[in-house]
Amino acid sequence: MSTKTTEKTTTKKDDKVKDAPEMEVKEEKAAAPEAATEAPQQAAIKLDESHLNASYANFCRVSSTPEEMILDMGLNPQPFNPNMAEIQVSQRIIMNHYTAKRLLSALVASIQRHEQAFGVLETDIRKRIQAQ
Repeated sequence: MSTKTTEKTTTKKDDKVKDAPEMEVKEEKAAAPEAATEAPQQAAIKLDESHLNASYANFCRVSSTPEEMILDMGLNPQPFNPNMAEIQVSQRIIMNHYTAKRLLSALVASIQRHEQAFGVLETDIRKRIQAQ
């Protein structure tokens, strides 16, 4: 099984010093105020999705080691049953903590946009059932 993670902007500099790009932007703004209105350019990344496997997950277990973050994704066939059946994990994604933090930022931004458009997402399934 191969594991594939995709990032929109990745540089070796980002992996070594996570705050460096933000600091550079601030320095450029101070040096050239007219450049402050221009957005920093992101590198274009070409994605090869020819070997992509898509799967649905309604279960995620997060664990970690000092070096890596591990996401186990699977399908819970009985999400409404408190006596959970066995959940088969179908995907395991392993990434370093820097990538996990960038993923967290991307997910937070995406959820915020979704909630602004469609309303707050209730994560407690019992409250969602009662509300219907």
